[in-house]
Amino acid sequence: MSSGSAAIVLLLLCAGADGFGIVPSDSLNHQEITERAILDRTVEVCRALALAEGTDFTAPQQPYTAGAVAVACGVPKSTKSFRKAITLIMLNNVKIDLRFAFNGSYHFDEEMFAQGRKIITDGIMAVKASNKEGNYEAAREKLGAIFHPLQDFYSHSNWVELGKKSPNANLLRTDTSIGNIAAKSRATCRNCDGDDCSRNILEDILKENVLTSGYFGVVPLVSTKPKGKCSHGGAVDQTSLIEPKGGINKDTLESNHGFLHNDAANLAIAATSELLEDIRMAAGDRPFLEMLGISKRSSRALGFLIDTTKSMSDDIEAVRNATNAIVDSEVGTENEPSVYILVPFNDPEFGPLIKTTDPEVFKGLFKTLSASGGGDNQELSLSALQLALANAPANSEMFLFTDAAAKDKYLKNTVIALIERTQTVVRTPTVNFMISGSSEANRRKRRHAQLQSKITGSDAQLYKELARASGGQAIEVATADLAAAIGLVTRLSSSASLVTLLQAVRDPGLDTNFTFVVDETVTNLTVYITGQSLSYTITSPSGESQQSNDTAGSLITAAASVGNYINVQLKSQAGQWSVKIMSTNPYTLRVIGESTLDFLFDFVEMSQGPLEAFAALETRPRSGVNVSLLLTVSGNDSITLTEVSLVKLLGSEEMDGVVKPQESGSFLVEFEAPPSAEFVVRVKGQRDGATTKASANFQRVTSTSFRASNLTITGVMTPGTPFSVPFSVKSYVLEGNFTVRATNSRLFDATYPTSLNLTAGGSANGTVTITAPVNTTSGTDVTLTIEVEAPGGQDTNYAVLRFSVIKPVTDVTPPVCQLISRHATCPKNCNSSRWTLSLRVSDEAGGTGVANVTLKTGNGTLDTTYGDITLVSYNASCCAPKVVLRVTDRAGNEGTCSYSLSSRIMPSLWVSLVTLVLGLLIKR
Repeated sequence: MSSGSAAIVLLLLCAGADGFGIVPSDSLNHQEITERAILDRTVEVCRALALAEGTDFTAPQQPYTAGAVAVACGVPKSTKSFRKAITLIMLNNVKIDLRFAFNGSYHFDEEMFAQGRKIITDGIMAVKASNKEGNYEAAREKLGAIFHPLQDFYSHSNWVELGKKSPNANLLRTDTSIGNIAAKSRATCRNCDGDDCSRNILEDILKENVLTSGYFGVVPLVSTKPKGKCSHGGAVDQTSLIEPKGGINKDTLESNHGFLHNDAANLAIAATSELLEDIRMAAGDRPFLEMLGISKRSSRALGFLIDTTKSMSDDIEAVRNATNAIVDSEVGTENEPSVYILVPFNDPEFGPLIKTTDPEVFKGLFKTLSASGGGDNQELSLSALQLALANAPANSEMFLFTDAAAKDKYLKNTVIALIERTQTVVRTPTVNFMISGSSEANRRKRRHAQLQSKITGSDAQLYKELARASGGQAIEVATADLAAAIGLVTRLSSSASLVTLLQAVRDPGLDTNFTFVVDETVTNLTVYITGQSLSYTITSPSGESQQSNDTAGSLITAAASVGNYINVQLKSQAGQWSVKIMSTNPYTLRVIGESTLDFLFDFVEMSQGPLEAFAALETRPRSGVNVSLLLTVSGNDSITLTEVSLVKLLGSEEMDGVVKPQESGSFLVEFEAPPSAEFVVRVKGQRDGATTKASANFQRVTSTSFRASNLTITGVMTPGTPFSVPFSVKSYVLEGNFTVRATNSRLFDATYPTSLNLTAGGSANGTVTITAPVNTTSGTDVTLTIEVEAPGGQDTNYAVLRFSVIKPVTDVTPPVCQLISRHATCPKNCNSSRWTLSLRVSDEAGGTGVANVTLKTGNGTLDTTYGDITLVSYNASCCAPKVVLRVTDRAGNEGTCSYSLSSRIMPSLWVSLVTLVLGLLIKR
């Protein structure tokens, strides 16, 4: 966007003190605490899975890294998705200090223990509901948000000063007491002795095990701190200047109670790990790991959006055959998608969206498709694409098949917004548009075998722009060539380790020489070109060249073309390559390969308040002002970044950023401003361990383009309850009636102003009210897109919001166990003896029901029969006399049941013992 563009600003209430540090230092910060807990818990879950499945498990060396943990878990190709999930969780943790810096309930300040716990327990409920529906990105975002107050409890309260050595488990439950909380009128602190605050908490508070926390405020001479209460402390906290002076926070080693920082941080790690364990028990091991990006399958979705009008009957059959081949080739491999999506469309209908994780079910869905209707040469293709994008995970792949123009062109900007939104985690859906003939005469005569008039002019350009925005291709093919085109595109695009080395567009066409660097980790080097009437010359690092019409060269191992699409496979060679394209017609170029070395990034915003911190932007970076991105390289822990640039997609202009190394191998990159047009992010660097200097250099590029920015927020909806989203639109130069459109992924009823009148430099407010039906499943995620268009389409901007629909949970108590029988025959030699338990597990009246019974401790065999009455039997060696069961209900409440051998059930053991004693006495 230019400086005169419209800007949508969603009103956010910035309403506690900062917690553990959120920028690099010698102290442990929120990011490090979060990452350590996630890595530790993931290792334990993978160890337990290996034990249960009878496979070997070798723990990685400490300190753990995401890559090493993914390898130990047996899924090294999950390194990038694991790293991405950790980063998303960490950034949503940090965001709390930016969005709710002065709201004590998010930090357990001002003795707001009940409010803080409610944030945690409500969040746990939302995470469990999202996991149950497979909405893992929503679960990650909420998980990061509730980690923050949980961790702050140990830094901001006096839990550590009370001598506690383990986390406060009651913060995760609603039916227990948090502790003995200080009364509002009770004094808790005295003045610090100068800079020494080690004895500022009153002795009676410590002796009576009373729980308190510090007050916080940034406005001088204005304080809500009651008389005698502790302050948070620190240079920013103005309440620490009011008696009792000083503070009790343990955020850093330099804090007032910094001498206890490590104790607080270690408890925060343990508490975070316990919360993760609670989530794991509700979800199960495999879904828990999927939430963290660890899976034997790819995290992407594979989607097909198919025009079902009568003229597409031959195409549907071709797509069906090609799809079956793709699905069969990926089943059981690391490239198998996590979910399959199908959306049929025509006019006047589109959908329904059908999702399944079963490849055979997905193939069967195509058999139900039939072609009928049509006649006006336009279909609701963008409505189908919008529906698919809004319901798919990031890094997915969508194929849209049509022979018609889009009837819903007005959705173009909304679709681009969704493409960019899912691309905020580096690589977003690749939308490949397969277009067969489209003129009315061609549709009527069904001459698909002849590649002729097709979708032309602005209609064809629309599909090309959407494909370009997503890093995909708009391929024009005949029906007979559909299968070949799909096969060429998906040969590498479905790979879990796909990387992009170069991406460029020339429109209009221009003879251009493009260069790119290949490192020795890259295999299956491939060049994609779309365009008409062009030629190319490829030159290797050794100086050898091969032209498009040269079939005898040694650089090109295979080349194929179909319609306007060219696929060239190259012999991998480390060093700098070049591709020279000669054409006056528009064309796109993309160079890809397979490698474990890649990068992740988020555009981030820096805090404008008293806290030095940053959090991820959730949509576009703002144009015309400084922009920063936080970047992490995956697949190699020893990397030197030499250059990070924002490169115009349709030209050669580029902007270099200033690279600043951060904690955990990440980098903060700062730019003066992003380019004014579409751009990609390019990373260059050197890696350790290369065999030659030339092969040490690497280059990676985002597979998608980015544009000017705005922001997005997250929220929670309740089924049957209207949920209102206020927003504000500001125009810097343009004026008049601005068109407003609001759409949501679930097609829920919504109301909003269709236009807003703005003057130059002015702003106007609006509200979108959306209602989820009362029968909506808890955990359903909803994507709301608000688009604003200036008069005459001179400019547009958007905000994309993600919500979770959560039904209020009244079941807050875990299931209970009732002993039916306990038997044992345990003679002197326990190795040859066994004991058994029979139990009945039930949820309380009105409860959600028993969901899971597992072993927490114990080496025996567990057998469970689920139903209205859940029956459990346990059989173990007498050498393992104790067992602890975890019992979880469908609301995610977890309890434990402990049993052991006792004198009442071990008569044979007592007999043996008495006999032994009597024998010894007789001998004496």
